[in-house]
Amino acid sequence: MKTFGQSQPNEIVSKSTALVWFRRDLRLQDNAALYNALKENESVLPIFIFDTEILDKLEEKGDLRVAFIHQSLTLMQKQLVDLGSTLLVFHGNPIEIFKELTPKVVYTNHDYEPYARTRDTQVKEVLENKNVVFKTFKDQVIFEKDEVTKDDGKPYTVFTPYSRKWKSKLEESTLKSFATEKYFDHFKKIVPIALPTLKEIGFQETSFNFPERLVKQSIVEQYDKQRNFPAIAGTTKLSVHLRFGTVSIRKLAQVAVKKNETWLNELIWRDFYHMILWHFPQVETKSFKPAYDKIEWRNNEKEFAAWCEGKTGYPIVDAGMRELNATGFMHNRVRMITASFLTKHLLIDWRWGEAYFAKKLLDFDLAANNGGWQWAASSGCDAAPYFRVFNPQLQTEKFDPKLEYIKKWIPEFGTEKYPQPVVDHKLARERVLRVYKEALG
Repeated sequence: MKTFGQSQPNEIVSKSTALVWFRRDLRLQDNAALYNALKENESVLPIFIFDTEILDKLEEKGDLRVAFIHQSLTLMQKQLVDLGSTLLVFHGNPIEIFKELTPKVVYTNHDYEPYARTRDTQVKEVLENKNVVFKTFKDQVIFEKDEVTKDDGKPYTVFTPYSRKWKSKLEESTLKSFATEKYFDHFKKIVPIALPTLKEIGFQETSFNFPERLVKQSIVEQYDKQRNFPAIAGTTKLSVHLRFGTVSIRKLAQVAVKKNETWLNELIWRDFYHMILWHFPQVETKSFKPAYDKIEWRNNEKEFAAWCEGKTGYPIVDAGMRELNATGFMHNRVRMITASFLTKHLLIDWRWGEAYFAKKLLDFDLAANNGGWQWAASSGCDAAPYFRVFNPQLQTEKFDPKLEYIKKWIPEFGTEKYPQPVVDHKLARERVLRVYKEALG
């Protein structure tokens, strides 16, 4: 275990101290676990763990997500210092870290991913062996686990009926914010402890400009009309903030309910995929529909590299991949096109594409990324039917008719420097339909 600015954490974390363990909820406002900790205790200390079980698997030491987390923690630290408190930061394996700490109680918010569930179960056992209570709360979704189910109690696997039930259960109280500010005087009063630098945890500093932590109402109001056109600034770019909880899902849903049902549906899709991952954790590595694991993927490494680099000769696909590689973001319509192209045109396993997105996306979220890729590959719940093969040319004509998006990301477009298509659309479509039919009987 490594702490920064303090060699003996147990001198700070006494048996009278309540800890709030921040993970995917990097904000002091409207935070369920923090609210309950502050309300129930007089001495609350926020902690964050740079989890080496996660960080050691990251290939890029310039990973922008780690930089985003660090930037968010820095802002939290400034707010805490202004309140006479501090954030205590650790670097290591959370289970080992909690073996060394004996606080009064630990509060945190639910995480639904398989690794997180295993980790939290182990942390709970470690703490309970020391008679320390481990309290967890719903915070990163509106409805979770078994809160929206069929009448027989089974989970939905189709989005439309799920969304109808979701909306029928929505009440004003569901979206009520947690007024953490009322209890800010319950933060432990302590001399500030310096945060580690990115370099100290093995990563590189960056000057990257992350999307603003701001709900632009004008974009939300026009979302249903503009969201499919990648050349237009028609999406909120809030996905990275939702991923790391620097904005509250409740506050976004409050805006969505008032301003735009299409945007609200996007938030519901997010809940849906988290619910699917909770009930069917096998989707992390396997197709939701088992029959689709029988597909004989071509998995041509040269063609995969062309896709990754944005050099397939299909401009809308290449523009999307270049945007992703340069910014860590890709427009949602283009995510569908690029994913369909990889799985259907190139017959490359969706898990290859999912892993590449997981490495590159600023807003990488296992539930949503997995759900999106399995949708495109037709192997997921409520997925596109297997015979739906996006035609990149028609998608371009419909959603980037003036080629503005394409020309922005492909400066050599229209010249001899731009590569020829790696595959013919008609032949690729015939091939994928044949392969899928054979696999599915």
